[in-house]
Amino acid sequence: MPQLRRGLPRVPGGEPWPPLIDDPTTPTTCAPAEPVAAPATVSASSPTTGLRQGLPRTPGGEPWPPATAVAAFAGAAGAAAAPSTATPSEPDAAATSTADAADQATAPAATPANTVEVPLRRGLPRVTGGEAWPPAGTVHVPAPAEPEVAPAPAPTAAPAAATTADATPTPDPAPAAPAAPTPAAPAPVEVPAGRGVVDKRWLIPALVLVIAAFVGARWFIGTDTGADFVARYDGMQPLPDNAPVGFPAWLNWAHFFNMFLMALIVKTGIDVRREKRPAGYWTSKRNGKKISLTQWLHQTLDIAWVALGVVFYILLFATGQWVRIVPTSIDAIPNAISAGLQYLALDWPNEHGWVHYNALQELAYFTTVFIASPLAIASGFRMSTMWPKTWNGVPVAWARAVHFPTMIYFLIFMVIHVFLVATTGLRANLNAMFAAQDSTSWTGTLVFLGAVAVTALGWFLARGSFAAPLAKLTGKVTKR
Repeated sequence: MPQLRRGLPRVPGGEPWPPLIDDPTTPTTCAPAEPVAAPATVSASSPTTGLRQGLPRTPGGEPWPPATAVAAFAGAAGAAAAPSTATPSEPDAAATSTADAADQATAPAATPANTVEVPLRRGLPRVTGGEAWPPAGTVHVPAPAEPEVAPAPAPTAAPAAATTADATPTPDPAPAAPAAPTPAAPAPVEVPAGRGVVDKRWLIPALVLVIAAFVGARWFIGTDTGADFVARYDGMQPLPDNAPVGFPAWLNWAHFFNMFLMALIVKTGIDVRREKRPAGYWTSKRNGKKISLTQWLHQTLDIAWVALGVVFYILLFATGQWVRIVPTSIDAIPNAISAGLQYLALDWPNEHGWVHYNALQELAYFTTVFIASPLAIASGFRMSTMWPKTWNGVPVAWARAVHFPTMIYFLIFMVIHVFLVATTGLRANLNAMFAAQDSTSWTGTLVFLGAVAVTALGWFLARGSFAAPLAKLTGKVTKR
């Protein structure tokens, strides 16, 4: 008859499942005996097969189940399937062999002391049209192991001075509820190096330098050498006898437009450097180059400033006003040094701007008009889209290295210029620069306030969104 195939145990450390079926047949005589079929539904003519062995349970071990169990089960199956064929001359040997086989077959099925009886799970039949396999019945399986309870920790010994009541162990407190996870603190925002600390880093050295210059200038002028130097070179600019006196009206208007355009050029130049998402783009009708509206506005203001400079140069040399800002004598250098010492010592040099500048002012105006301005124009033209691609003689890196420091120079010049205008006779200076008058009336002040208001309005409107209507006149404006 087909034998039951066994597999893995149902519980850790248990017997293979299902367990072996006990065969109660034990022949006692050599005579043929009626076999006792284990299940009533199994035919006695079924072929006899042994228990199939599988893989070992441990690395390097024997195939499972052991070979002895296979032989015992096979012998028991053979005894149950057919009557004994031992001859009368071999009764003892046959009986002994059959008894040993029965003992070995029942040995693996011995149940441990702590077992429970469970119904045998049945599956598909082994033969076509047969009963479900294995036959209905129950088996004994090891009872599930009770979970081991860890012993409670011994109570901590009380100090020697504690009483007996204190030493009595108390029940363990209930476990505390797990604490809610504390949200991690946000990581500190890393500040880029040099941002926000530049002013603090240079403030103290600059202040120390100014104090040292003031103390040094006061000390030098107080010496005999310094006093003689200032007496010989009083700081006044040397002018030819035919130098013009006063300021013509065109120079006042040029001064206002220069102030207006310089403010907007500096503003749009800084916007170009900081801009990340332009409000729109301008495409040239001539060459198809595309730039942001802020760049277009910056270049347009540059062109207007260059045009103003051309007119200024022509009128400056045509009217003879150039002699007031161009040094005509070598004495301008020591006079400029003397004027600088007097400024540092807070003892302003004598001057009358309507008639002449001091030598330091003359050198400053000359540097601004004839050195810084051409550098700003040349470097800006090299970086603009108007520069021809075939002109490779001037590297763009040079233009970038010159253009921004030139803007810084203009800013420093304007700060010092405004400071000196305010501290050396505000109304007289404003009348000379904005009203073409040599007086201390309020006319120049009112004109100056109007010029500041116009400049502030232009500063507010100097952005891509307001420049778009003007940009459409010279090219195509798009969002991308």
